[in-house]
Amino acid sequence: MKILPLIISVLLIAGLNSSAQDNENILSLDDVIYIAKQQSPEALIAKHRFRSSYWNFRRYKADYLPSLLLSGNPKFENYIRKTSNASGDSYNEYRSSDVDLDLSIRQNIIGTGGTFSLNSGLNRNDNLLNKNVQYTSNIIYLNYTQPIFQHNSFKWEKRIEPVKYNKAKRKYLEDMENVSITAVNYFFNLLLTQLDREIAFKNLHNYDTLYKIAIGRYNLGKIAESELLQLELNYLKAQAAVENTELDLENNLFKLKSFLRIQDNVKIELIPPRNTYHFLVDASKAIDEAKNNTSTALDFEERKLETESSLNEAIATNRFDADINASFGLNQNGSTLPAAYTNPQNSQIIGLSFVIPILDWGVGKSGVKMAESNMELVMTSIEQERIDFEQNIFLTVMQFNMQKNKLYIAAKSDTVAQKRYDVTQKRYLIGKVNDILDLNNAQIDNDNSKKDYYRSLRNYWQNYYELRKTTLYNFKDNMKISFNIEQIGYIE
Repeated sequence: MKILPLIISVLLIAGLNSSAQDNENILSLDDVIYIAKQQSPEALIAKHRFRSSYWNFRRYKADYLPSLLLSGNPKFENYIRKTSNASGDSYNEYRSSDVDLDLSIRQNIIGTGGTFSLNSGLNRNDNLLNKNVQYTSNIIYLNYTQPIFQHNSFKWEKRIEPVKYNKAKRKYLEDMENVSITAVNYFFNLLLTQLDREIAFKNLHNYDTLYKIAIGRYNLGKIAESELLQLELNYLKAQAAVENTELDLENNLFKLKSFLRIQDNVKIELIPPRNTYHFLVDASKAIDEAKNNTSTALDFEERKLETESSLNEAIATNRFDADINASFGLNQNGSTLPAAYTNPQNSQIIGLSFVIPILDWGVGKSGVKMAESNMELVMTSIEQERIDFEQNIFLTVMQFNMQKNKLYIAAKSDTVAQKRYDVTQKRYLIGKVNDILDLNNAQIDNDNSKKDYYRSLRNYWQNYYELRKTTLYNFKDNMKISFNIEQIGYIE
């Protein structure tokens, strides 16, 4: 089931790109949105951006897992070195090889901010002039480093990084809904130019007929010359409109193909959406869903945590700072490898390093005050943005809830205008309407009403996907919008 959407996508896109030049592909709005989500530049950018966030989060998690490392440092030396003693300086040739191997396990401790490591190493040093060999072994070596009173970056990363990753997942969903909105715009731009072309050809045909009839009526003295000239002018304008709409159609067709990354020789014809989904959305529910689902809500939390972390770091930097380092191990040396592991000796080291600020001329205090001021600024900004965020959702919901009535009015107006034009045209043809202006006005109203209906359709679908984007909730099916991470690709 996971590969079914991919198979459908491949078949649909391959079918488009392999179409013959003389075949026309009929695409619905759903087809255009589906293809856009698979291969449009915006969709691919969104996928790559999420993959980057995904692997960044994987790297963060790996940083807090035990790491096993094998390191080495082979070295060869050959030079003249100076030796000083009571009798003076002497210069002797020195030639040696030195090889270090170290196997270590390292683990960061999130709760304390310390680092624990377990090492085992071996060194071999060869004096190549006198054939002397020395082995030094660190059979086992445990080390723990613990900062005291310092900023614990591990603890803050544990709080911030999951928020950043979850925000990236939500941002990907929002980006894909934004792809749908962009696809709606390209779809209806082309659909409206298709409509313009149909209207232009229809008007050209109608005015050609009317102009020929008017010539006969003028020759019989039934209409004035001004009316004949008006019809001739309308006929010429209709010819020019046909040429303009052809150019606009090619331009919008190119833009849609470029957005969908479809071959230029593929012919496309769009069909208007037949179904719309009308349901009333409760504004309070939409706001609650947006708070729980969207990246904006997590962005507020991330910024709050980051500014708190910065303040904590500034405070920690301004006070007593110390590190404790403790280690315990067993080591030995010898001229042979077995000797280097025989009767190992204990090795213990405990160290304390500290820094106490005595006089810094207010540098540390200034850093703390700057961090506090920045935190207040961020919190104020977040509060205002939260208000704007909720207001924007409220307006989006209100606009969507109005679309049903707007579509009904637009559809009814289109029907009325078409009927009026048909009646006026028939009455003019049989001579019951003598004023050409009545026919012109009826034709203009009919054309505009048809376009207004398609514009209302575009507004509906823009609002539909804008509502999905701003809440990441599918109100039609009453479920949260989500995605399967395996569909992104290149993620294991």
